[in-house]
This record gives sequence, C-alpha cells and structure tokens, in this order.
Amino acid sequence: MGTMEKVEAKLTTLCYIEKNDSYLMLHRNKKKKDLSADMWIGVGGHFEKWESPSECLLREVKEETGLTLTSYKLRGIVTFLYSEETEAEGIGNRRDIQNPRDIGDVSEFEYMFLYTADVFTGSIRECDEGELEFIRKDKLKTLYFWTGDEIFLKLIENDYPFFDLKLTYKGKTLRRAILDGKELELFDILDENYEPTGIVRERSIVHERGDWHRTVHIWVVRVAEGKMEVLLQKRAANKDSFPGCYDISSAGHIQAGDDYETSALRELFEELGIKAAAEELELVGTHKTECHSRFYGKPFINREYSNVYIYDATGKNLQWKLQKEEVETVMWIEYEAGTKELEEGTLENCILMDEWSMIGEWLKQHKQYCEQTNAMYIQEV
Repeated sequence: MGTMEKVEAKLTTLCYIEKNDSYLMLHRNKKKKDLSADMWIGVGGHFEKWESPSECLLREVKEETGLTLTSYKLRGIVTFLYSEETEAEGIGNRRDIQNPRDIGDVSEFEYMFLYTADVFTGSIRECDEGELEFIRKDKLKTLYFWTGDEIFLKLIENDYPFFDLKLTYKGKTLRRAILDGKELELFDILDENYEPTGIVRERSIVHERGDWHRTVHIWVVRVAEGKMEVLLQKRAANKDSFPGCYDISSAGHIQAGDDYETSALRELFEELGIKAAAEELELVGTHKTECHSRFYGKPFINREYSNVYIYDATGKNLQWKLQKEEVETVMWIEYEAGTKELEEGTLENCILMDEWSMIGEWLKQHKQYCEQTNAMYIQEV
C-alpha cells in the first residue's frame, strides 16, 4: 500500500463533547491549508513533545473551545492513512483502477486517540480554526465530513467496546475500513442516474441512510426432464435482512470500486461454489429495488440498483459448496410451481415478483429450446 515507511506517523486526539443529545462540532472553514477544509469534525489536535494522550486532549480542547473537561473516556484508536487523488483517478474513472483498495503513496499517516466527554466547565470561545456549534446527533448525517467518521460515530453511539479502526483514503474517497482486524464492506453511493458519486460508505450505514447502491442478481436455471427450473437459495438465519427466507439463486453487493460482472462471478463462486466464465452469464436487464423494513429492532432501508443475470446450468453437474455465513441451503423449483407458491405466500421468501416475472420472460423466450432438449438427469440437491 504505497510507501508508508517514508511518512512519519503523527499522534493526535479527537474528542466529541456531548450536551443535550448533541455533539460539539468544529466547522473547519478558516485555515487556508487544511486537509479537512470545510468539513465538520470533533475537536482536538496534535501531541506536543512528551505529552500523554489525556494531556494532549485536555490542552487541545481548552485551546480550541475554552472548555475544561472534567469527565471524558477513551473510546478507541483510529489509524488514518491518506494519499492524494490524481485527476485520472477522479469519480468517473474509479472503476478503472486495477486495485480499488490500493491507495499508492501515503502522504498522511496518523494514530488518533478518540474520546468522548460529557462533563465540562467554562464557556465556548471563538476558535481560530473554524466555527464551533452543538449539532444534534440526528442531524449529523446532513453535514459534510469524512465518511469514515460515520463508522466510529456509530460505534460510539452503540456503546461499542474499545476499538481499533483503520481508515484508508484516496483523496476524499474512503477505500478501506478495518475494524478490530476485520475488513468492513464499503459501497459506492449512486446518483440519480445510478452512477457512482465518488462517495463511499460502510454497509450498515448505507442501509440506515437509505442510500442507492449497486448489487448483482444471478438466477441459476436449468432444463430438467423437459421443464425449466430455477434455483433458490435459503438465506442464512443470521443475515442482517430477511433471515431464513428463500431468495435469488445468488446475489450480493458490489464492493466500492468493483464492477458488475466481476462481482457476479465472485458471488456465484463464494455463495454456491460455481466457478463460471464471464461468457456464461447473460445480462437480462436491470432492476431497481426500494423497500423499508425493520430487522432486529432497527430500521433497514434498501435502495439498490441491480444488474440481473442468467446462468444456464443445463447439462452441468454442479457440486455445491455453500457459504455457510450466507446460504443455509438451496433447492430447484419448476418456474410455474414457484410462481404459484410466491403468489399464494406458501413459500417464505423475499423475492420481488417483478423480477421473478423478468426471469419468466427469459424462460418463455427459451421455451422452444426447452421443448427440444432431451430429458437430462442432473444431480439433485
């Protein structure tokens, strides 16, 4: 990931001071050279020689705000990596990057000690770095700030234990997020034309906000004994949405910077163990999904733009290798029988009928092919 060894790590503190369900935010709009120019962040700054994290925190808060903290808590450590974005790597060309998670030469590298505070004395004074204002927590998402900040603010609000978060940026675009050593899923946010905006957010936050993002849907079909059948997967019981429901053969989100076809091939292999070639996928259309649900007591807003593919498994001796974290089991179902079950509600599922009908149209166009195909006996699930 670039040449980090040439960049000296900086030590900083960042604090979110709470009052009446609001955080004290600094709008950094006064300094000419500022990596966070015009963004909203908490308060804090760089260590001075021989300072401990707490000493730095107390001094920086006093200097920037005039407040004296009397109760505060260290919530986690954030490793921040940053490199400049070239013109060729702008919004419109991000998907052309060979490795979207590679940021090249690092120009900023810091370890940030992240605090919250809820008891203080004194009154707020003018800050020479920007304007200070208490912002309600439910209004924070309307502000302009580093999208990785959304991740640690959510961890704080959920009272997550002490955490180690690594955030990697190329320009203002979040490229990687690693929480306690585990890679988090990041999605490209789409505009009104369903094209990437250059904004990247973490998966759970996307579904909280209801941002449009990209997915792939792959329907596995076959001719068996003269009938057209569709493969359905049963979602794992621990899924964050629609657990235990029958669904599309294989589907998944497109990771930030990736493309549709590559993602479709990856999902087929990861979820079902099908190693397909690009020419074996047939794009049959696109689908827009917008739904509001609630899972595990929390709202779940899903707005996704999908490429819909067909994978014809006729004559292929598929050997299932199911991804246990995603798929509980799979089953073949004859299309007309499946239509009846979906319409009558006898099959617990999360399949959208308009997309099911799209697959039906494809099958209808291939009816002659189906009728002319000899009966084939393929290994049952």
